[in-house]
Amino acid sequence: MKKKRRKNNIKYSRLFIFCSLLLFCLMIGRTVQLGLSKKIDGINLRELASKRTTKTDIDVAKRGTIFSNNGDVLAQNVSSYKLIAYLDPKRTTNENRPQHVIDKGDTAEKLAPILGMEKEEILGYLEKENVYQTEFGTKGKGLSELQKKQIDDLNLPGLDFIESFKRYYPKGNFASYTIGYTKSASDEDSTINGEMGIEKEYNEILKGEDGYTRYQKDLKGYKIANTPVDVKDAVQGKDIYLTIDSNIQFFIEQALNTADRDYDWEWFTITVMDAKTGAILGTSTSPSFDPNKRDIINYLDLFLSSPYEPGSTMKTFTYMAAMENGVYNGSETYKSGVYVTSDGTEIGDWNRNGWGIISFDKGYAMSSNVGVINIINRHMSSVMLRQYFRKLGFGRKTGIELPNENKGNLEFKYETEIYNAGFGQGITTTPIQNVKAMTPLTNDGMLLKPYLISKIVDSETGEVVLENGREEIERVASTATVQKMIQLMDDCVNGIGNTGSGYRIDGGELVGKTGTAQIANANGGGYLSGEEDIISSFSGVYPKSNPQVIIYASVSRPSGGSQKPVSNAVKEIVSNISKYYGNSDTNTSSVNISDYQIPSFINKKIDVVKTVLDANGIKYVVLGNGDKVVKQTPEDKSIITTGDTVYLITNDSLITVPNVVGLSSKIAKDLLQKLGVIVHLDGVGYVTAQSVGEGTAITDGMEITLQLSPKYSVE
Repeated sequence: MKKKRRKNNIKYSRLFIFCSLLLFCLMIGRTVQLGLSKKIDGINLRELASKRTTKTDIDVAKRGTIFSNNGDVLAQNVSSYKLIAYLDPKRTTNENRPQHVIDKGDTAEKLAPILGMEKEEILGYLEKENVYQTEFGTKGKGLSELQKKQIDDLNLPGLDFIESFKRYYPKGNFASYTIGYTKSASDEDSTINGEMGIEKEYNEILKGEDGYTRYQKDLKGYKIANTPVDVKDAVQGKDIYLTIDSNIQFFIEQALNTADRDYDWEWFTITVMDAKTGAILGTSTSPSFDPNKRDIINYLDLFLSSPYEPGSTMKTFTYMAAMENGVYNGSETYKSGVYVTSDGTEIGDWNRNGWGIISFDKGYAMSSNVGVINIINRHMSSVMLRQYFRKLGFGRKTGIELPNENKGNLEFKYETEIYNAGFGQGITTTPIQNVKAMTPLTNDGMLLKPYLISKIVDSETGEVVLENGREEIERVASTATVQKMIQLMDDCVNGIGNTGSGYRIDGGELVGKTGTAQIANANGGGYLSGEEDIISSFSGVYPKSNPQVIIYASVSRPSGGSQKPVSNAVKEIVSNISKYYGNSDTNTSSVNISDYQIPSFINKKIDVVKTVLDANGIKYVVLGNGDKVVKQTPEDKSIITTGDTVYLITNDSLITVPNVVGLSSKIAKDLLQKLGVIVHLDGVGYVTAQSVGEGTAITDGMEITLQLSPKYSVE
């Protein structure tokens, strides 16, 4: 019996030894596997170990600032703070210097008015149990410097702030659709991204690229000495300067506010463009919004994203098409009133009784639909009309530097559709297309590309990485066509009893074409028939003798179906621009003034340049004693008159401040900026005084303030 038990013991002992050896081999095998394998159970062990011992501090790139062309800040980063409260008593190691909230009731009572919260709501956060710290909801985030200071001044223990950055728009709803707005990615990720306008279109350029510092840390999170540090510097966001002129933008905003006070309407949009360069000087749509609050009603920018039927402003381009195809005779006559198409459709003038037998020239001034129909029916085809419209840029995107541009609709095929297209019905366009199409009339037939970005600047080095200017597309009209159209627009506005007479200003320098388009029925074919179911518009040029701006305005469903909201707004803007540019609306064309296109004088000998200007009767001022021209004002290809002055800056290192008293603010500012002087304007109009005297040596960073005053009173 004992012998059998001994055999069993030996048997179990051998089994135990075998299992132990097997387990030991498995452990050795697992150890070898762990040592040789990169991944175990799908986990990269090296990366896991590295994350546990590596710390990365993010160096957040500062988002670039958006400026107006005047240097006014339109969008910038500002510090933003999140309030937190420490509740754990273990934070306090010295009773005389408490590091957690002691009196919760007193803390809640004092914070309430600063955070705009009820005391009980704050107590709800402070009385949480078993938490180390607490936040205060949405009202405890995004605090300003002022709110932070008010809280710091309370000297309440246990309160702290987490600093971040938010986007701030100093001028509120000023050019808001153009500038756009930004949002943080999430509560956890404070990365700011553009959601509309320039902020969205140039998001990558504005936001820059974050940097980091990466190093090995110990158990307490401190850097381990003598270990490598990986550093990548942040690339700060670039600054963007718009072509927007703050003063002209203000004139537009002010005019829209006045219209809003005096009239009812659905929407109202106004755009002003530099007539000689294509730069957008100002554009706004109402209702607008404040990008700080994002109180947005419509997320589409009417300037380029929501095309509509333009109405009779298209007659300008139909007439140009006829002229450019050699089929226009302004003296040719037709019977106004109503036209009956081959299928029996009646198309009438706004005055269906008409004005009897009138000429095509008169038809333009009276905004006659029947006149357009007769031009097309007698002399043109749908192909001729569509080709010319497309040449002007309709039916395609302009490429303006904003997101969500819509190309509009230029489809027309059948007889009635062709006639309707000729006077702006049945097709759709955008305001940016309309101002672009007007540029040939201010540039001797040359079509210009509109642009909104003046320059992009490296915020760290000051280097200009991109600079835009006048860009010619192609010549689309002859000098004869331009002169004839200016004459027709002049007659439309300044002729007695014509449709644009409500836009007449003293001196007759504003010219253009009115438009009234019916609004299409969204629930079916045809158009709405209510008195106010229209879009009133105006497309014009100012001043006619030497165009400086193109202005386009349109309003949907104006009260009473009137042109008054548009005409009053346009005249108010033109009046203010006249003062700003130092123009006189009392000038007439009786003075013998001729146009002159300035060539580039850069790098040319000053004696040669003087000879050229003298031969053309152009006045000039030479700055410095150098022998070559290095800069000039106005720029090359600018159109001036024999009454204007050209300023030539030479290659002299000792140039002094010139006397700019008596110059318009625009010319004075341009000249001084070319000399490297920072200019501040006080007022509008002509320069009446300058803070730095004539003859003062120009130094780096020199600033000068120009006192301005309107030279003429424009009613």
